Amino acid sequence: RRTDMSRTISQEIKINASVGKIYAALSDPEIFSSFTHAKANIDLSVGGAVSLFDGMITGVTVEAIQNTRLIQVWRAGNWSEGSYSLVRFDLDDDNPGATIPFEHTGFPAQTKDHLEAGWYKMYWEPLKAYFES
Repeated sequence: RRTDMSRTISQEIKINASVGKIYAALSDPEIFSSFTHAKANIDLSVGGAVSLFDGMITGVTVEAIQNTRLIQVWRAGNWSEGSYSLVRFDLDDDNPGATIPFEHTGFPAQTKDHLEAGWYKMYWEPLKAYFES
């Protein structure tokens, strides 16, 4: 069944904010909640619990290097038991602004289209709007 999980989403997003501000938005539960308008809990210690979008996404932190990289293993609540994916945010300082090379791997194959659109709808567009306001 592992072949059903071998999908990758790669996106590269330019945000008009410093890498420090973007890292904070992705890793600080209060800031995350302010741009997504949903409750979040994010423990940045390795193995720390992650709960996003009012608990619809749950997982753990794998790596958190301030202003550089955030890697989490997570799953959507409607995925079959034992299904987890890897989400990787890298931050490149572009002065002005920053680029986020992003990769999401290991999700259930049938969710790819939904997830690809969802990253823009739930992360990138709200994040851009947050920093432009």
